[in-house]
Amino acid sequence: MCGIVGYIGPQDAAPIILDGLKRLEYRGYDSAGLAVIQDSAIAVRRDVGKLDNLTRLFQQSPISGQIGVGHTRWATHGEPSARNAHPHISMSGRVVVVHNGIVENYRELKDELIAGGAVFNSDTDTEVIVHLIERYLGCDSSLTEATRLAVQHLRGAHAVVAMSIQEPDRLVTTRIGNAGGVAIGLGDGENFIASDIPAVLGHTRRFIFLESRQIATVTCDGYMIQTLGGEPVLARIASIDWNPMSAELGEYKHFMQKEIFEQARALTDTVRGRIDFETGQVTLTDLKLTAEEAGRINRIVAAACGTSAYSALIGKYLVEELARIPVEVDYASEFRYRDPIIDSDSVVLTITQSGETVDTLAAIEEARLKKARVWSIVNAIGSQAMRLSDGFITMQAGPEIGVASTKAFTTSVMDQVLLALYLGQLRGTLSAADLRRHARDIARLPDIVGRVLEDNARYSELAVGLAGFNNFLYLGRGINYPVALEGALKLKEISYIHAEGYPAGEMKHGPIALINENMPTLAIILRDHVYDKMLSQVEQARARGGIVIAVATEGDTLIAEKADHVLYVPEVPELLSPIVSVIPLQLLAYHIAVRRGADVDKPRNLAKSVTVE
Repeated sequence: MCGIVGYIGPQDAAPIILDGLKRLEYRGYDSAGLAVIQDSAIAVRRDVGKLDNLTRLFQQSPISGQIGVGHTRWATHGEPSARNAHPHISMSGRVVVVHNGIVENYRELKDELIAGGAVFNSDTDTEVIVHLIERYLGCDSSLTEATRLAVQHLRGAHAVVAMSIQEPDRLVTTRIGNAGGVAIGLGDGENFIASDIPAVLGHTRRFIFLESRQIATVTCDGYMIQTLGGEPVLARIASIDWNPMSAELGEYKHFMQKEIFEQARALTDTVRGRIDFETGQVTLTDLKLTAEEAGRINRIVAAACGTSAYSALIGKYLVEELARIPVEVDYASEFRYRDPIIDSDSVVLTITQSGETVDTLAAIEEARLKKARVWSIVNAIGSQAMRLSDGFITMQAGPEIGVASTKAFTTSVMDQVLLALYLGQLRGTLSAADLRRHARDIARLPDIVGRVLEDNARYSELAVGLAGFNNFLYLGRGINYPVALEGALKLKEISYIHAEGYPAGEMKHGPIALINENMPTLAIILRDHVYDKMLSQVEQARARGGIVIAVATEGDTLIAEKADHVLYVPEVPELLSPIVSVIPLQLLAYHIAVRRGADVDKPRNLAKSVTVE
């Protein structure tokens, strides 16, 4: 959740750090701060609330230096306040630290440090780290060695960056477990550290990603990486091809709006190079899968959280239909706490936009312990989930800044379309004619998505009349039932309206008791094999005085007679329909939230990357 930015080089560090933190606001935070070495001392500025508060404080009391660290904090220990904000400085003023994660044994460490004379100035668990580092620096250790020794006392998962006036020519950073990423950005005579690459993508596209239990010493001219045991590490440098301008708003009012409208492009990028539109053959090289291995797969367990879990539910329909492999979908947060029945012929498929979601990473660890094959669908290139998996498929969505996921949802569904086709191709459950037909359908999809997005004004008008309601019911059946779940999640995330997604056939088993003129029902009723069943649900809602908004197929005049409002989408094959039917729900949630004055990109209490439990 928290954001980290570090800089060392010839430029003034503070503006670079502040700009980097601004680009990490999507991760969620409640306070922020930065520290630089200025005139042989560590100067710190911290404030509670949004980065604008820190920026004003910095403008009123500027600091400057050529090395520094910054942090946006999401409170875990101690209330959101300036005194609890990072960076945290040692008693002597020699050392400063920023940290992502939770020190699970901080209470016993704090008691031990207090007994040794340490004075704490915050309520955080992080402060124990800076006192531990200072203790080892007092034993004539280097900053790297002191940090290495200090973090070995910590339980839990952590990302730490340390800076000291004793060695003002270096930053030291380490990663333990899955508390979040640590990326080292390589420049020309300058280097960067960030918890996520958009923070410094405007300065470099060359990155090294620290693995768990590695520690790096970063200077202006280079870096040295070791294991926490002291063994040297030869790191791979990754070249990131994201355009820094893609993280800018441009013509849009919010990042969420921009990302909704980027979906046609993102889908094009996701299928590019992976499917031959003439033959229908799918190529997913990074899965590293042979036909023989595909034939041995006896089940797939998909583990994910939030929007990704709903994407996985759609994937279940796709893989079972096209590849005839049974698929189970589990919340990653639950998967980690049960004893799943998986073996070497099972696949655990994790879906995660950030690749750093702690529950999802724990699911990967559980799968590896049980010798299952692990695949991941990720958006963040070089992320922990990608590196821990036996194979992966990238979403190709580009940076997603808005906390409420949109293009990462549709691209992850498309990745599962490709996965299902690929498995069906390898296992022989799809003929050559089947593959060509599906390829033709996929080739049309970006254009269909673009057509849906052309009707943006319709959603803005409809939001005027719907923004005053406080409860919504979303209904879907078959492959569009997960879309109802996702639509309800979008509305509640960004507009703070209570919304519930439900399988339409279950409406009469409880939710129908809630329906009246104060609870609109949104029904996904496309021309598919459950159309007549969905039509019945619409009629039942209307009979009880409910307002009905229908997402329907173009040309369906019957639904126009039965629903109060209809949001039409072009006709699309049933297996691809979730990618199209979800877009009206994204747009409607967005416009309702805007109408209600909500902070669309940074909804309260939420974070983009959930790196603590």
